[in-house]
Amino acid sequence: MSQQQPSARSPRRHHPARAQRPRALAAAGALVVLPLVITACGGGDDGKGADRGKAAPSVTAAPAAGVVAPAKVEVIAGLTGCKAKIRIDADELRQGLCHTKKADYLITTFPEERFKETWLKEARVYGGKYLVGTRWVVSVKPALLESFRAKLGGTIRELRGIGPKPGGR
Repeated sequence: MSQQQPSARSPRRHHPARAQRPRALAAAGALVVLPLVITACGGGDDGKGADRGKAAPSVTAAPAAGVVAPAKVEVIAGLTGCKAKIRIDADELRQGLCHTKKADYLITTFPEERFKETWLKEARVYGGKYLVGTRWVVSVKPALLESFRAKLGGTIRELRGIGPKPGGR
């Protein structure tokens, strides 16, 4: 048997200060974005979308907490009283399943607002009501939407499904 030689070290030196830069930049970015997230109260509807003419609640912050939940599955799950089981962990979204005595529900978060809007556009096929915040959506039975909104903030959005409406023509 031949003995292996220890691998040669890279000519590049390890600089502890460089290793800390990404964390420092992320922390600085969070400090810049945090006030924007906390003070953002509007749903961002400029009246140019497909939902033109629909009235949206004017308050999106949680009345009890006075803030809107951040776009993190685990944080939103904790605010609703559960520990989410992560079902999807992809570049475009993260989705966790919560199981409580009151209901089973999904929490979906997005790294960018545009991914959330694409998801909502595709979800229109199924219809239903959703609690929608900045870069997150909670899918829960309609009877619990208001209580979740009180804890998380956001707005309740009704998406129209395909096909005939119940009781309609």
